[in-house]
Amino acid sequence: MHAMLLIALYAFAGAAATGLAGAGVLRLIRRRSLTASLAVVAAVGVVAMLAGTLAVAWAMFLSRHDLSVVTTVVAMAAVVSLATALMMGRWVVARSRELTDAARSFGDGGAFAAPDGPATAELESLSRELAATSARLADSRERERALEASRRELVAWISHDLRTPLAGLRAMAEALEDGVAADPDRYLKQIRAEVERLNDMVGDLFELSRIHAGTLSLSLVRISLYDLVGDALAGADPLAREHGVRLVGERVEPVPVEVDGREMSRVLGNLLVNAIRRTPADGTVAIAAERTDEGVVLSVTDGCGGIPEEDLPRVFDTGWRGTDARTPPAGAGLGLAIVRGIVEAHRGRAAVRNIPGGCRFEVTLPTAR
Repeated sequence: MHAMLLIALYAFAGAAATGLAGAGVLRLIRRRSLTASLAVVAAVGVVAMLAGTLAVAWAMFLSRHDLSVVTTVVAMAAVVSLATALMMGRWVVARSRELTDAARSFGDGGAFAAPDGPATAELESLSRELAATSARLADSRERERALEASRRELVAWISHDLRTPLAGLRAMAEALEDGVAADPDRYLKQIRAEVERLNDMVGDLFELSRIHAGTLSLSLVRISLYDLVGDALAGADPLAREHGVRLVGERVEPVPVEVDGREMSRVLGNLLVNAIRRTPADGTVAIAAERTDEGVVLSVTDGCGGIPEEDLPRVFDTGWRGTDARTPPAGAGLGLAIVRGIVEAHRGRAAVRNIPGGCRFEVTLPTAR
C-alpha cells in the first residue's frame, strides 16, 4: 500500500509539473491559431504521462531496457496524438475561416450563406446565429431604404406644398403694397387662410418629428368613447357641411379607455377630415366605437370609392397621398402617419381596408383596466 502511494505521488508530481508548464505555454500562445493550442494540449497529455512514467521508473529503479521500452511506447503515442491534434486543429481552423468569409459577405451588404460540410456543434450554432443576424440586417436595410425613400418623397412634397402658398402670399402682399388689389379685404382673408394652412403643416411636421424621435409624451386619463367621439363629430361638422357630407355616429358604445384625450382627438380629427375630403357631396361618413375581443375598435367609414390594393400597405407611410385624383390640394401626406404614430404610442394599431363604395379606417386600443 505504501509503495502504491509513492508511485501515485511521483506520477502526480511529474504530470503536475508538465501541466503547469503547458498552461504557461497556452497562456503565451492564446492569441495564436487553434491548431497550435490543440498541439500543446496533446503534447501536455503525452509529456505528462512520460514524466510520470519516468518518475515512477526512477523511483522503482527499473532496468535500462525496461525504461527504453516504456519511453518508446510513450514516444509513439506522442507522435500519433500530435498528428491527430494537428489534423483536427487544421480542420477546425479551415471551417472557422469559411465562416469568417461568409460573415464578411453579409457585413458588406450581402446575405449570409452557411458553408457546406460538417462542423462541430459550436460552429453550427455560430452559423445559425450568423444566419439569423444576416436576416435581421437585411430587414433593417430594407426598412432603412423604405424610410429614406419616404423621407425623400416627403421633402419633395413638403417643398412643393410650401412653395405654392408662399408664392401666393408674396403676390398678394405685393399687390396690397402697390395698392393694386381690387378687394383688399378678400386678399387679407386669403392671406390669413394660407397662413393657417402653413401653421397646420408646421404643426404636423413637429408632431411627426416627436413621434419618430420617441419623445411623444402622453397624459393618460380614463375617458368614455362616447364623449371622445362626440367631441370629434362636433369639431368636424363645419367641414362636413361645407363639403355637403353627412356625419353619422353608429354603434358608439360608452366604453371607457385610458388615452391622452388631446392626442386621441387629433387621431379622430385627422381620420374624419381625411374621410370628408375624399367623400363626394351627398355622401356619408360614419364613425363607430365598440368593444371586441381584441380591445376597443374605433372605425371611420367613408365613400371615397376605395383605395387601390397595391396602395393599402402604404396608406400610413409618411408622405403618402395616393393618386392625384384622390389627393386634395391641402394634403401633405402627414395626417395618417401621425394617426399611426399616436395609436402605436397608446399600444394600439391602425389599419385600413376597402369596403363596397369606400374604405374603413380602424383604430384598435387596449381596453381600460
